[in-house]
Amino acid sequence: MAKRNPAPQSVYRRQLASRLKELRDARELTLTEVAGIVEVNQSSLSRIENGERGTTPVLVKALLDCYEVTDPVEREDILDLVRADQAQRQQWWKKYSTVINTTQYAGYLALESSATSFRSYEPQLVPGLLQTADYARQVITAMRVDLTARQVDALVTVRMERQEKVMDRPDAPKLWAVIDEAAIRRIAGSPSVLKGQLEHLLAVAPSPNLTVQLLPFSAGFHPGLYGSFMLMGFPEPNPDVVWVENLTNSVGFEGSEDVERYTEVFDHLRARALGPPETRSQINKILKEL
Repeated sequence: MAKRNPAPQSVYRRQLASRLKELRDARELTLTEVAGIVEVNQSSLSRIENGERGTTPVLVKALLDCYEVTDPVEREDILDLVRADQAQRQQWWKKYSTVINTTQYAGYLALESSATSFRSYEPQLVPGLLQTADYARQVITAMRVDLTARQVDALVTVRMERQEKVMDRPDAPKLWAVIDEAAIRRIAGSPSVLKGQLEHLLAVAPSPNLTVQLLPFSAGFHPGLYGSFMLMGFPEPNPDVVWVENLTNSVGFEGSEDVERYTEVFDHLRARALGPPETRSQINKILKEL
């Protein structure tokens, strides 16, 4: 059965878990034996190796001594994973915890912050990482009728900070977005909001880490009719994750069958979508109509 993680652990913790298990296996030691040597509870070690909990540099140094890892470069690489996991646990969005918990958003943000690539399909909306503040406010207000105006403002702020912290960082991930034509023709409230959003898409389109394709109405029925999804890639050996949202829940899938199926669907969609130059031409055409 495919593994489903509503709030996945950090990519660094998964890397650390894999490295520590490999080192223990290479020494042919059991968890019981290691627990006795480093004087740590066996269940705690098991959870660390499974990526279910974080750890500290002090404990990892003891484990590296136990596994006779003496190469200073290798030791430092592994300790860097511990520090990176600790840093990621200091989540920038924690100050918005009330509204984030309400929208079941934190699990996605934890993954997004460490992903190296995104493949997004959106049938109804411009992807969040490409939205303007005005567009985001109208979308959130319309979709989340249970939120107060203050909570909506908080989510808009989170969305804008996401863009800055993910897409504007020096090692920005690659984003490949396939957007259905319905999304860029949908007018909510003032047409000026949609106009500003389309102008923003044209402005960011030249970014080297961004590919935007429009799936035109002429594509007809297609495999993406089930709804939106996001495929996130991570450094080896961490598996890709596909993230899906619905009205009451958000969930990440990292099982190979799930990821392969969504990857196949995404490949179909981008093959049927307009190329980036044709996409820009169509957006310009719609802008003139507005």
